[in-house]
Amino acid sequence: MKPTSKFTARDIVSIGCMTAILEAVKWTLSSIPGVELVSFFLILFTIFYGWKTILAALGFAFLEIILWGMGIWNFMYIYMWPLLVALTMLVRKYDSIWAYTFLSAGFGLCFGALCSIPYLLIGGPITMFTWWIAGIPYDIAHGIANFLIMILLYKPVYHVMEKVFTKYKMQP
Repeated sequence: MKPTSKFTARDIVSIGCMTAILEAVKWTLSSIPGVELVSFFLILFTIFYGWKTILAALGFAFLEIILWGMGIWNFMYIYMWPLLVALTMLVRKYDSIWAYTFLSAGFGLCFGALCSIPYLLIGGPITMFTWWIAGIPYDIAHGIANFLIMILLYKPVYHVMEKVFTKYKMQP
């Protein structure tokens, strides 16, 4: 029986390159609170690579753990970035810059609320709620930044990735 979704050497290299790009863009803007390109690139990678992007999201999360050590945020990264890939897969059928823009902005706005889930398990609802509320200004900045980044960069980066996929006859 032939497997339905096999990984090729090209897939493995692509996942490694996606992970490296995610780490590089994370470092590039890390000094600006609420501004990041990880969400943008995970959405773009998911458009082109589909579910295989989850491996790059997890690779990024584990690379962050290796670089920064253990902490409660590790759990957040392990579920947050694959969640964005899954949400992008749901939105992908619309294939619209606006769908991706609102997904990215919404993800930024909800980031703190979604990241507060481990605090519910550790300290209860009050701890979760106070942690989330304290971060709302960053979530607002994150949502606005994600919106602007997607509007400004989606088309040019999409066209470059489309050319690469066409030139090298790559398939999602």
